[in-house]
Amino acid sequence: MPTDTNRQWILRSRPDGEPTMENFELREEPIPEPGPNEVLVRTRYMSVDPYMRGRMRDAESYANPWTIGDPMRARVVGEVVESNDSSHRSGDIVTGNLYWAEYATAPGAVLDRVETGSAPISTALHILGMPGLTAYVGTVEVGHVKPGDTVVVSGAAGAVGSVAGQIARIAGCRVVGIAGSEEKTEWLTDELGFDAAVDYNDDEFHAELARASPNGVDLYFENVGGEVSDAVLDRLNDYSRVAVCGKISLYNLDPDDERMRGPRRLYQRTRTRVEGFIVSDHDHIAPQATERLSRWVESEQLHYRESVRDGIESAPEAFLGLFEGENIGKQLVSM
Repeated sequence: MPTDTNRQWILRSRPDGEPTMENFELREEPIPEPGPNEVLVRTRYMSVDPYMRGRMRDAESYANPWTIGDPMRARVVGEVVESNDSSHRSGDIVTGNLYWAEYATAPGAVLDRVETGSAPISTALHILGMPGLTAYVGTVEVGHVKPGDTVVVSGAAGAVGSVAGQIARIAGCRVVGIAGSEEKTEWLTDELGFDAAVDYNDDEFHAELARASPNGVDLYFENVGGEVSDAVLDRLNDYSRVAVCGKISLYNLDPDDERMRGPRRLYQRTRTRVEGFIVSDHDHIAPQATERLSRWVESEQLHYRESVRDGIESAPEAFLGLFEGENIGKQLVSM
């Protein structure tokens, strides 16, 4: 049994606008002991994701808000240290919804054995985990991607967008990515095989987007919202589809802010279908999607990049960096 203390992050206060370090508190407590049918897990990798911003707000959402003073939660890949559950043994690598913490206990029934083949165990938190499934659901199930489509992905250099664009490429589409720097757009075209990539910070963004999608847009995978979304919606074709995964540019705004109003730019697009989705609503296709994602990774048809911060103390900075566009690919914290 380990003898060190357990460091974990607590929600100290709710953000007013963009979160700051003042909203987090790092506490040290004894390492918890597993109860009946529970296991003790030492975190190896922890995921930080944009949706966590919604859980810091005391408002109704698809996920319950965190309570001030309670540990913050995250998807984790970790090693079983001690087990009182017959389905898990010491040394097993598992994944589950645990905490922003170095150690955590959980019922064995809520943890899954990590099976990533020859890929690193960290991929269970992105391309072979929830972000990869989200990209698959939005592109295939919601977006009904088909060969010959022009597909535009915003937030294309992130964990979800980068996979969504590659799935569309595999499906035989023209794929255009939108990202926030030259480094990111070059990664999309040079390494991931996107047909074109546009920097939304470019003064010629609208013109560049038009040049990248000369035949209009058939499927838009929405991750950003705001002015980026407006630019894409202006280029939608008849019978186009919009898969709304997220709108990170709006997450730190007050609900009454005029920029939260909508829908915008759809007044001439009466034949467009817009559908928001949550990946957990599509659990029935998870086995099929995971098998296909794994096969594409093994065959090197799907590529990925990880942005990794070291140590539990770096978790808030890793999270805050998401809203500044600091990460390329999946943002992780390693321990």
